[in-house]
Amino acid sequence: MSLFDELKRRKVFKVGAGYLVVAWLVVQAASIGFPAFDAPAWALRIFILVIFLGFPISLVFAWAFDVTPEGLKAEKGIRGSKAFLLIAAGLAALAFAWYFKGQPAYLDAAVPPTTVAGSAAAVAAKPIAPISKKSIAVLPFVNMSADKDQEYFSDGISEEILNALAQVKDLKVAGRTSSFQYKGKNNDLRAVGQALGVAHILEGSVRKQGDRVRITAQLVQTEDGFHVWSENYDGDLKDVFQLQENIARSITDKLQVILQGDQAQRLVEAPTQNTEAYTLYLQATQVINRRDGVRFPAAIAQLGKALELDPKFARAHARMASIQALAANYDPNVRDAAAKAVEVHARKAMQLDPRLAEPHAALGALYTRNRRYVEALETLQRALALDPNDVTAHFWYATALCTTGYLAKCDAELDRVLEIDPMMPNALSWRGRELIRTNELDKADLLLRRSEDLGLAHAGLGLAALADARGDRAEAERYWALGNRPFLNDLPAGSAEIIARGIYSDAQARAKAIAIIDQYLATNPETVNAVAINALMRLGQPQRALALAQRGITSNEAIVLTPIWENKGRGVRTIPEFADFARGLGLASLWDKLGPPDLCKKNEKGDYVCS
Repeated sequence: MSLFDELKRRKVFKVGAGYLVVAWLVVQAASIGFPAFDAPAWALRIFILVIFLGFPISLVFAWAFDVTPEGLKAEKGIRGSKAFLLIAAGLAALAFAWYFKGQPAYLDAAVPPTTVAGSAAAVAAKPIAPISKKSIAVLPFVNMSADKDQEYFSDGISEEILNALAQVKDLKVAGRTSSFQYKGKNNDLRAVGQALGVAHILEGSVRKQGDRVRITAQLVQTEDGFHVWSENYDGDLKDVFQLQENIARSITDKLQVILQGDQAQRLVEAPTQNTEAYTLYLQATQVINRRDGVRFPAAIAQLGKALELDPKFARAHARMASIQALAANYDPNVRDAAAKAVEVHARKAMQLDPRLAEPHAALGALYTRNRRYVEALETLQRALALDPNDVTAHFWYATALCTTGYLAKCDAELDRVLEIDPMMPNALSWRGRELIRTNELDKADLLLRRSEDLGLAHAGLGLAALADARGDRAEAERYWALGNRPFLNDLPAGSAEIIARGIYSDAQARAKAIAIIDQYLATNPETVNAVAINALMRLGQPQRALALAQRGITSNEAIVLTPIWENKGRGVRTIPEFADFARGLGLASLWDKLGPPDLCKKNEKGDYVCS
């Protein structure tokens, strides 16, 4: 009889197949049960190892013993026993090798993070803080609908759950920007957890067909990649808020987070009872999150329609205020109308729901842009008092501090932004430029390169400053043109390259750069391009630059004010004309109230003198 026939006769195949089925079921149950009882990760690993080692042992027993009416009896030795035992030993060795070398959930070396650490402190060579067990990132749910245009809906569901969890006091939740960097990617979840500094990841999918919705959610432990929990949620579109509530509450239960106050009753509140209005709100939100300026008018129209359907939809009013606050950055012609819209919708949102932070943040951003600095900082502080984890409010507050000269406070606020949202490209860029100012160039390089890798359109602004600080004028010229080109649409094509050459090259190139700015200014633009003013500061005409800035609000106030506080801005902030400039813009009024900025002091005449 052949070895194969003997294996069949002794039921080795049946025993092996049965063992594998039962083992798989047991491992699945254990992967849910062990975390539920707070068992350490190694306990589950040892359990799985024992299960795998039991497989070749079960085969040996099936080979060596036979079940008879008289009981278990040893088989008589036959030819092929040695070959079979060698195979069984090989299987045991493979089990060991797979577990310790091949299993994705147990590698000795840590998976390299896919991002640099968020804050400057994290970039420094310091011990990494332990990851809290009560921490989570919500990855964008996959759109499984037949209509691929429903992606806004799956993104919206993910963001709504993220926002609900972010309100839980004792739960650390990674920011939206960082979590959504993994959209459409098949990354190792252990690496994602390490990059975002979280112990758990929520992922899933959304399938929408007509008014029917199915949401599949699963919670994964990032330490070892094991699934803690998985569930399907079905309902009608009108039930979507209850589905979100069920998912969020399941997460808090699994992570053993104690809910307090109103959260004990409800985590996800229905912002509107009108499903069409909510759909329009999600569609507009997708445009805002992508900063897709070309589609801003369409998003504004969608929010307008949503508010027609439900005039008391507070979050739609707040979102309208936010998009209008951003609109003028993409189209200066809408500045006045947008400013009025921000005021109207922010005030309405506050009236309808005083707990919302977003309308305060939008107003703060508007006030910063309109040089109402005292009101801007006070309004942004109110937003943060309402929601200390609102990363947008933190970022707008940080930029307001940076542009008005409160540099140390700005740095601390940017670090807070990157603690919540370590992959926020704009925050990485701003923090990187601040590190250049403090001559921490290697740390700055890490953050600025990461902002470039993450697709920040104007990453070149910071990289130009970095190259300049290192004495690489050719690289600085290239990056200056690359970073400023998106902001020079109202100047002739090629202006960015001509101006960059003028800043970093010889006197002849400087004259050409000034000439092209002169030609632009001769057209008497209603809103002066901020890059033109910034360039004049670097082209040896700081007095003229300050005078132009005082004519009125520019196309981008940050581009005018931020360079003044950088190392290369010393030639601007130390000239006599700067005191009148600060008074004319309203900066001096802010400093009178809150104290001098970091690089300035008040003299006996009441003017601010900077160094």
